[in-house]
Amino acid sequence: MQTKSYTLAKLAEKVGGRIVGNGDCVISRVASIENAGPGAICFIYSSKFSKFLEDTNAEAVILTPELAVDAKVPVLIVDKPRAAFAHITALLYPHYKPDAAIHPSAVIDASAQIADSAYIGANVVIEAGARIGEGVYLGPGCVIGRDSVCLANAYLHANVTVYYGCSIGMNTIIHSGTVIGADGFGFEHDGKEWVKIHQVGGVRIGNNVEIGACSTVDRGAVSDTIIEDGVKLDNHIQIAHGVKVGENTIMSNGVGVAGSTTIGKNCMVGGMTGIRDNIEITDNVMITAMSLVSKSLTKPGSYSSNTPIDDTATWRKNTARFRQLDEIARRVTQLERMNKKD
Repeated sequence: MQTKSYTLAKLAEKVGGRIVGNGDCVISRVASIENAGPGAICFIYSSKFSKFLEDTNAEAVILTPELAVDAKVPVLIVDKPRAAFAHITALLYPHYKPDAAIHPSAVIDASAQIADSAYIGANVVIEAGARIGEGVYLGPGCVIGRDSVCLANAYLHANVTVYYGCSIGMNTIIHSGTVIGADGFGFEHDGKEWVKIHQVGGVRIGNNVEIGACSTVDRGAVSDTIIEDGVKLDNHIQIAHGVKVGENTIMSNGVGVAGSTTIGKNCMVGGMTGIRDNIEITDNVMITAMSLVSKSLTKPGSYSSNTPIDDTATWRKNTARFRQLDEIARRVTQLERMNKKD
């Protein structure tokens, strides 16, 4: 793995922190507080881990102002140690990016536009009219469909497939096995058979997005599927046709979002959650893992649902009753109080 080294003072400048102790010490790697050694930086965000500070062999530690008084090694003081640690990992362990080149096994249409600073790996296919921007990295086996665009510094790991008419934003990272722009699941029954609805929209992925391995973002049926700037999607996520995901929303493994649903900005969606079609989720919503979102969520806040499987008729009755439990509980409490008085 390619690594870089920085002085603690330089890291403090990069993350907006201040130093207590020797700012000239050199940091070349990250580690946990228990296993850190020379050259390593680690972080503590809770007082329950303060016991490790006395014996740590770390070169430096990232701490909050409240915890810094207990440190015996150089300290980088920030309000959010985990966030600072995340930024530092990016500085110490940058993505491997070879010098600009086009592998001789790549198949590139004559009408495609490739920036001089791009890297095109082995067995990459770039179809007619595609545009590959400055500093783009296309790993081995990637396919960029006709008229699709990869903007500056997009980084596609091996075997990513981008269908025709899609756009990948700047600094976006897409991991192996992911498919962008496959047809949405659109069929209509004509009385005899299922007839395919041709999906004529595209996919627009914003800047600074990251999409995990083996995920799918389907093209829109009519209008584009849109993933806005700063969105982070885990592995094995399904984004259906015509979905819009707002800025800085994050989703964990296995989330499925059905067609034409809009998800707002700064949302957090837990793993294995299912979100139905044609609903709207407002900004700043958190949905806990394994929830079923079956209606629009119009108010910010935290939402959950997880009930055991049952036959559908019983499940529907119990779901309706479940929503009344709080009111029923209050009535029962009132009746108990009345009985005690009697």
